[in-house]
Amino acid sequence: MALDLYQRLGVARGATEAEIKKAYRSLAKQLHPDRNKDKPDAANRFAEVTQAYDLLSDKDKRARYDRGEIDEEGNPKMPFGSGFGGYSTGGAQAGPGAGFEGFQNFQAGDAADLSDLFEGLFGGNAARGAGGGAFSGFRNRQRAPQKGADVSYRLKVPFVDAVALKPQRITLGDGKTIDLKLPNGLEDGTRIRLAGKGQEGSGGRGDAFVTIEVEPHRFFSREGNNIRLTLPVTLKEAVLGAKVKVPTSDGAVMLTIPKGTSSGSVLRLKGKGFTAKNGARGDQLVAIGIDVPDSDPELQKFAENWTGGGNPRAPLGV
Repeated sequence: MALDLYQRLGVARGATEAEIKKAYRSLAKQLHPDRNKDKPDAANRFAEVTQAYDLLSDKDKRARYDRGEIDEEGNPKMPFGSGFGGYSTGGAQAGPGAGFEGFQNFQAGDAADLSDLFEGLFGGNAARGAGGGAFSGFRNRQRAPQKGADVSYRLKVPFVDAVALKPQRITLGDGKTIDLKLPNGLEDGTRIRLAGKGQEGSGGRGDAFVTIEVEPHRFFSREGNNIRLTLPVTLKEAVLGAKVKVPTSDGAVMLTIPKGTSSGSVLRLKGKGFTAKNGARGDQLVAIGIDVPDSDPELQKFAENWTGGGNPRAPLGV
């Protein structure tokens, strides 16, 4: 018997989100194709646990799965999935002579040969009917070829790579490696579809879906399509003005600090941010932070004798 989604991850049906995530990370690490090149079955298991995590980590899909509305691949279950107990289909009675209104939404291509079932319910002649009968066509109809299951992946992308839209090399569940092109408008949570990169099926391969997770940076942060950086400058550079090096995702550039720049001032570097869907790049916002040394005898002596500066808190009413 095939394992259900919870069994694939080795967790109880009432497991918390944290328990599901922990179980998936552990299994994904064990089964990743890069670590199991001599174990071909590992790729299939990796795809199965990833599919299970993708469905169970989505609250809506998990609820639908628990209610029996969708199967382990996320597909809606057949209308007859609960069996024929009492011959009831949504309240319509399917007893002898009762009519078949309950079956009106049935798609012939969705089921295997049902003629034997109807013979058991209504008798062989009634099922076939004179000259073939209403259900004679079921005998020769076969299930339409099914595409293979879709596969889901999660990919962590370094912050600077996300800004530059640098292609990411990834290994798929079948062990094949591809260079994934990152699209304009990339954000944390962007989902990229790879057609035909899912599991094999009689009707062709399913698709793969890659969810992007942009990793945080140690000094850059994102604001829409802009990037913010707090840049420390010396008191002298702020008072007298200076040209200083500033890091950007594209490499260091020179920035002019105007004379008399206050701490908290924001300068702008055009076109150094993320790329929007229309191809235009955002900016890098450079917030100035004046660095005052803990102990500098000359600076302390100057401050003690300096009477300028006024009251910078006057706009606050104090």
